[in-house]
Amino acid sequence: MSHASQRFRTSLCKCGLAGFVFVLFSSCAWSARTHEKALHIFFVDVEGGQATLFVTPEGHSLLIDTGWSGNDGRDADRIVAAAKKAGVSKIDYVLITHFHIDHVGGLPQLVARIPVGTVLDHGDNRESTDAPTVEVWHAYQQLLATNKVKRLTLKPGESLPIKGIETTVISSDGAQIDHPLPGAGQEDSSCKNAEHFPPDQTENLRSLGTLITFGKLKILDLGDLTRDKEMELVCPINKIGNVDIYIVSHHGWYQSNSPAFLNAIAPRVAIMDNGAKKGGTPSAWDTIEKSPRLENLWQLHFSEEGGAAHNVPAEFIANPEGPDAANYLELNAWPDGSFEVFNSRTKKTKHYAAR
Repeated sequence: MSHASQRFRTSLCKCGLAGFVFVLFSSCAWSARTHEKALHIFFVDVEGGQATLFVTPEGHSLLIDTGWSGNDGRDADRIVAAAKKAGVSKIDYVLITHFHIDHVGGLPQLVARIPVGTVLDHGDNRESTDAPTVEVWHAYQQLLATNKVKRLTLKPGESLPIKGIETTVISSDGAQIDHPLPGAGQEDSSCKNAEHFPPDQTENLRSLGTLITFGKLKILDLGDLTRDKEMELVCPINKIGNVDIYIVSHHGWYQSNSPAFLNAIAPRVAIMDNGAKKGGTPSAWDTIEKSPRLENLWQLHFSEEGGAAHNVPAEFIANPEGPDAANYLELNAWPDGSFEVFNSRTKKTKHYAAR
């Protein structure tokens, strides 16, 4: 059961049936309506990889990436636990942003633990010189050969076939959308003096990135898309526009999260799926924190690289210094653009009103 479900049941019990009927527009009735319409997003702690589970109000599910291989199925187990909290027994779609071990490695273990419908990807692996990448690519091919999952490759501008949310593919296999999205198209003034970056040579630049729209809310996930490709999306014309939720690219490493890009998308909230020893580069952390509309940055882990000066306050961190405790963050959103973030460690929720 999700945090929102627990809150709704508690509210209903406190109000009582008679009070619930009598005060139709009371907080109890509000809880009922908003719970029915809520999009639930679980940011699973896979210790520096990515695994983000979306569950629509209708119960349809999308998982972006599957964490690492090995570790006795640790990451797959944590994803299955999140699915159970969300009330789903099957993952309809698994989107693989790219074929690095911290993003696709856990897929075979996950499929062994919970039914998966269709896997979405950018096409074939293009990085043939990195042994771990080649290894997980072969494991992926072997999994597809068993016919346990279907495969769908997506291109920029296409939509994901998921009911309850609107999705647009922003980047895939090194290509990107070539026209601004509705509401975007403004010239980015910060591009004039922006630093230019050399082309990335890894799978990162091929990341399958998506913009997810739920009512008035916009959520951006670009996987590990690198700075050179970010610049193409916003300079000289901002093709994406402002977003509400930014799932921080590349775990908060400096190879992504360029200043011109953050200035262009200007998120209200950023959520960084870093690990204690992976991600959270101080320069990237500074860029995110200086983004013009940012209200809060949340982190899955305290970043050892960041130290005291480059980590957010403890209330915004799921896993502080010390042994990993597998704490997660849960974001619940509503079509009017309001949302809230729940920290499973502190058991506290912060609400963000619609704009």
